[in-house]
Amino acid sequence: MPAKAEKAVFSAIIRSEKEMSDNQLTELIERYLNDEMSHDERIQFELLRKNDAAVDSRVTEHKQFIGLLKQYGERLELQKRLDAIHNEIDVHALKEEVTIHPAWIVQLWRHHHSKISVAASIAIFAILSTLFFTGKLNSHDSRFVELRDEVNRIKVSNDQLKKTVNTSLIVAKPSKPKPSNPGNFRGTGFALSSNGYIVTNYHVIKDADSVYVQNAMGESFHSKVIYTEPQNDIAILEINDSTFKNLGAVPYNFKKSSSDLGENVFTFGYPGGEVVFGQGTLASANGYQGDTTEYQVSVPVNPGNSGGPLLDDKGNVIGIINGKQTQVAGAAFAVKSSYLLKAIQNIPSDSLSKALILNSKNTLAGLSRPQQLKKLKNYVFMVKVYNQ
Repeated sequence: MPAKAEKAVFSAIIRSEKEMSDNQLTELIERYLNDEMSHDERIQFELLRKNDAAVDSRVTEHKQFIGLLKQYGERLELQKRLDAIHNEIDVHALKEEVTIHPAWIVQLWRHHHSKISVAASIAIFAILSTLFFTGKLNSHDSRFVELRDEVNRIKVSNDQLKKTVNTSLIVAKPSKPKPSNPGNFRGTGFALSSNGYIVTNYHVIKDADSVYVQNAMGESFHSKVIYTEPQNDIAILEINDSTFKNLGAVPYNFKKSSSDLGENVFTFGYPGGEVVFGQGTLASANGYQGDTTEYQVSVPVNPGNSGGPLLDDKGNVIGIINGKQTQVAGAAFAVKSSYLLKAIQNIPSDSLSKALILNSKNTLAGLSRPQQLKKLKNYVFMVKVYNQ
């Protein structure tokens, strides 16, 4: 369809949104989320979202649906990897191997401990889920009693396996070291709360087997990815390391409204081994090719800055640095903070092991830039990604 005709059809649909079919609306939402709309179409559609709560709700639901599909795909991929590990391990010879060749089992555990630990859990979950959804989970059924006994046997066996291997690990090496190499990819992240929730870019942690964050003092903490929104390049991490201590009140807050063209802005991140400050101005209210989810800023950035905060003069976080324009010197892009706030609202409650409460008080306002940076440095992290 010619561009003019397509635009006319789109405009007609926008004018008659009350008469849109579900298929038409779904098609529009998919084009919107896949960034297949022209600049004018995107502006019209966002006006529709703003003026029609039902449409905005449908967009949010569709995002969540896409996220669930992605998680399901990742679960299938994990199952394939577990199957491969299962074929690699001779479980029946395990005790003998530990006794005769302890170094072998230490190496095996180092490479596959997480998969071995969850293998039994996944099997149990799959069995119980199937029975529950088919209505066959009945505690009075003899088959349930038999299944329960089998699950208990699997659990005991798995616990014994972990205990045996952990004993071997203690003999071979008394403590688990932090990774000393720089990782396969390095980016930046910053604190959402004082208790270990961090935000970075999705492209920084994509396909990672493990993620660590390193603070300004050089201390590294293991972290897990608890939520992602690939379409907005956002990933939420949680530090789950026993050596981590709460940071104290986060000194900045997150701006809900749009920032103005020409505002002074600055970044703080890890393009290399040391934290680097960069400053500039907000150059455009939209990002690359008119993307309304992003700002364009005239701030010098490098790949390691990805995931770092973009702040205004008062110390409000207005975005997350997520890219640069190689054809234009000094042009960079940042996901708007309003989309980060929406992402936080979309995190499933069962993914949070503790409360994620954003700070509403900004203690950076009124400080000089050097004073702001001194307060910021403990809340901005280097993100290190590792792949097997």
